[in-house]
Amino acid sequence: MLVHEFRPGRLVLGVAALALAALFAGDAAGAWPVAWYVVFPVLGGAFGLAAVASWVAYLLRRRSARRASSESTGAPASSSGSQAMR
Repeated sequence: MLVHEFRPGRLVLGVAALALAALFAGDAAGAWPVAWYVVFPVLGGAFGLAAVASWVAYLLRRRSARRASSESTGAPASSSGSQAMR
């Protein structure tokens, strides 16, 4: 069982941050040159992708919750009558 729900937007931003860290680590090691302004389009694209991924995940969670609530046709637990026994 999962401890918390899956958040794909955070995953996308984390992968983008790791990619930027790898880019600038390679620049610091002298493997390849990277301009400082590369951060802005990479993070901008990552924020856009994270927003789309979060929106799609929200729609899927909402749809599955709506389907689960329409499938529950049983009587609620409070109508069983066993809670008021004295």
